[in-house]
Amino acid sequence: MKKVIAKPFLKWAGGKTQLIEQIENQLPKNIFESSFTYIEPFVGSGAVLFWMLEQFPNMENAVINDINTDLTNCYISIKEDVEKLINTLSNWQTEFYLLSHNDTEKKEYYYEKRTLFNSRTSNQITQSALFIFLNRTCFNGLFRVNRKNEFNVPIGSYKKPLICNKENLRAVSKVLQRVVILNGDYSETLNLATDNTFFYFDPPYKPLSETSSFNSYAKDEFNDSEQVRLRDFCTQLDDLNHKWILSNSDVKGKNPNDNFFDDLYSDFNIHRVNARRSINANPSKRGKLTELLITNNNREYAQIV
Repeated sequence: MKKVIAKPFLKWAGGKTQLIEQIENQLPKNIFESSFTYIEPFVGSGAVLFWMLEQFPNMENAVINDINTDLTNCYISIKEDVEKLINTLSNWQTEFYLLSHNDTEKKEYYYEKRTLFNSRTSNQITQSALFIFLNRTCFNGLFRVNRKNEFNVPIGSYKKPLICNKENLRAVSKVLQRVVILNGDYSETLNLATDNTFFYFDPPYKPLSETSSFNSYAKDEFNDSEQVRLRDFCTQLDDLNHKWILSNSDVKGKNPNDNFFDDLYSDFNIHRVNARRSINANPSKRGKLTELLITNNNREYAQIV
């Protein structure tokens, strides 16, 4: 039987699947030669997590965290009771497909699920299934909540989206048995660091413009002061000899006079890498751009083969 490699089960703004090679090129040399702890304080869709779990079987511990409780509960549901989750999603996929030629009924079905999700009254498995269903059927796969923590994205235009990928969900469940799942502020992850620890940060990106913000995946805004607090946390990790890589938007690429990150991380190594924006309400604004990979590794970089 062919091995199914776990991959992200969600669409996610800023997902890192496309940047795995560039991230790999910046991994710190030597840290992976023995057992180590991997910590991802802003897990999102987990593209780097799943890649790390596949590439490094000698990983002693893996820790993921996110402030978004709906998201972390979804990871927990997949880890602890994936078959019940699959059963629910499979039933909903069948029902949704039966409505594929009736836009009115399909919209009613979607908005009923959205209202149920926002009521937060379902058990964890059902709530997680609602999270995945909405992610797979909403406009452009965007997850966005308002100040009341209500998911407010309209329905997408898909006819028969893949709502229940059974094989991948089972593969994800299997690898998550190796992972500790936290829900809280990213700074709390330091409590689980060991002597040999590597952090990967993929925080909410600083918007390139007032209309390009996709960081409302939690009800509280991740503003410039939060970016500064995160830099201070990275400095703390550096003082403790922990290695890290951090991703963020390249605001200087949009405005050559904007030195926000160049100044903020001037004590560290800033790399500009090519990326592609795949989630934007305006199709003309999707496309190539540069993003930042910032590291505290002052030695030579080595690509893991």
